Amino acid sequence: SMLTSASTFGYPLMPRNRLSEETSPYLLQHADNPVHWYGWGPEALAAAAAAEKPILLSVGYAACHWCHVMAHECFENAEIAGLMNRDFVNVKVDREERPDIDTIYQHALQLLGQQGGWPLTMFLTPSGEPFWGGTYFPPGPRYGRPGFPQVLDAIADYWNGKRDKALESAAALNAGLRRVWAAETGSGDGIPLAMNDRAAERLAREFDMTHGGFGQAPKFPNPSIHELIWRSYLRGGGTNLRDAVLLSLTRMSQGGIYDHLGGGFARYSTDAAWLVPHFEKMLYDNAQLVDLLTWAWQETRDPLYLQRTEETVEWALREMMAPGGAAFAASYDADSEGEEGKFYTWTASEVSDTLGDGADAVLFRTVYDVAPGGNWEGVNILNRLAHSEPLDEGQEASLGACRAKLFAVREKREWPGWDDKVLADWNGLMIAALAHAACAFGQPRWLAAAAAAFDFVRERMTDGGRLKHSYRDGKLKHAATLDDYANMARAALALYEATGKRVYETAARELVEIADAHYWDEENGGYFFTADDAEALIIRTRTAADNATPAGNGTMAQALARLHYMTGEDAYRERADAVIAAFTGDLAKNLLPYAGLLCANEFLHCCTQIVIVGDSGDADGLAGAAWRTPNMNKLVLRVATDAQLPRNHPAAGKGALKGRAAAYVCSGGTCSLPLTSAAELEAALRGK
Repeated sequence: SMLTSASTFGYPLMPRNRLSEETSPYLLQHADNPVHWYGWGPEALAAAAAAEKPILLSVGYAACHWCHVMAHECFENAEIAGLMNRDFVNVKVDREERPDIDTIYQHALQLLGQQGGWPLTMFLTPSGEPFWGGTYFPPGPRYGRPGFPQVLDAIADYWNGKRDKALESAAALNAGLRRVWAAETGSGDGIPLAMNDRAAERLAREFDMTHGGFGQAPKFPNPSIHELIWRSYLRGGGTNLRDAVLLSLTRMSQGGIYDHLGGGFARYSTDAAWLVPHFEKMLYDNAQLVDLLTWAWQETRDPLYLQRTEETVEWALREMMAPGGAAFAASYDADSEGEEGKFYTWTASEVSDTLGDGADAVLFRTVYDVAPGGNWEGVNILNRLAHSEPLDEGQEASLGACRAKLFAVREKREWPGWDDKVLADWNGLMIAALAHAACAFGQPRWLAAAAAAFDFVRERMTDGGRLKHSYRDGKLKHAATLDDYANMARAALALYEATGKRVYETAARELVEIADAHYWDEENGGYFFTADDAEALIIRTRTAADNATPAGNGTMAQALARLHYMTGEDAYRERADAVIAAFTGDLAKNLLPYAGLLCANEFLHCCTQIVIVGDSGDADGLAGAAWRTPNMNKLVLRVATDAQLPRNHPAAGKGALKGRAAAYVCSGGTCSLPLTSAAELEAALRGK
């Protein structure tokens, strides 16, 4: 490395900013800072150890507004950079590239009694143990926060003058972090379904039944929570559960958090009514919301949910294809031309210049809440919160024509920054969502896009038989996390159900096998977040708590359950049971963060298999009926007339009827009589 070669010749290591050697768009944004940044790695830790200086760790991501603000105010400021370079070894991390690092130090900040978030600013010992931190710091004292130069001086004085105290704080925080991820021993038994319903009822009580959404402002989409509640409703829960989900989904779909011109959802709403988004768009949110819209449509057939699914998928296929055109990019920034939301907002005169003042334009301004003085900070965020019911066909067509005109004008604006790296876990979410939606809505083009993205991740992001987490600019970086394996296994199984192609079942088995070999916790059960041969950080985390994305343990438990039901192999069921049992102690303390694990638990208890045997055209009709039904515990298996199901599968040996395809609905160990018409199958499934 640089360190050894420089010291060999007796030259001091030249201080410099090393981020130009990185591929992450976020890190490259900081390559010209006067700060002597390192990327995370052994060189930075060695430099800190050699100089006996603390590490200043700054974690952010490309679509993060306050990260840009702090970069501009502090990291581009030569004087502040001078303090950073004098007293610290400075390390910049992209949280999307290194979620393993981010999760450790976010939890450390919470143990210090502070709210987590980005930019994350942590001070570490040279061995990487945190002793103090915060998030955004301004260049001088304001907002009730100390200025960053004051913080730097205070921490440097603390380290140089009271190092024993700093090391004591680090040891205490380290012990706290070990407790955060210590296994909570539970009964080790499974989770009864009643616990799912208890959690759903409890979560539904936290919903805002005026505006929809979980909790208070700022409001996040929280797809895992919506999924858990929706599942409980479909299994026979009360209308309060249904209303919580549908009100939220409708308000999000009609609010400013949704991009009414281009499709797709922003990351969260800063207000309670979903009007004012934080304008960045993330792949992971949109993937999960496509799933949620599809599930809601299967039950309600609400045309709004169909429209939002179509628009969001088309946005992803149009604007989120990473270079190479197969896999999906990570995110769009909130800012353009240095202003948050500038790309998405409109003055009343801009709308008039584009649409004129005819009846169509008047209708548009009324329905989409365009006010002369704006509805937010002097500009307008397009939304239909006050007009969420559809108008007649002619009026909706004229609104569509107006949207198209505004969209064409917006295309010529300066675009927000795009983070075009490909992340395996986020792509897994989008691949599965596309496969599900393609089947439910009969969209073969979406299915082809899902298959192409899957092939890209499997072929281009695999090194020595193992997945990597991130790809950009022809370069693979960072060992895969559990979420990469779990989400890609889920994607493989979604494609297997959608296509019946065995290659996807094989891929799912291989992904699970590697997770078992390198991530499984032999002592406590469940999977670690990082592999046994990945870079050793100060702690190896293991959790089933969902974040903005579902936790890998819950996703993996459901993938294992699917594999069990598809193949009849008990080993998969035993492993799924073991994952769920491993976290019963955590669940006993607090049900709320574990929606994903509870969804997997429901699937394990309630799987309904729909086995369609035969190759004739009837088979497609039967499959369509299966995909349209709202049962979220369904597993659709297409079997060719001459193919054999595994011997221990409940439908083994069942065949087509006199050349006509037949469907069998199997639950537990038993299957229905053969059903040969789509109507019969739909009735049987709705009856369940």
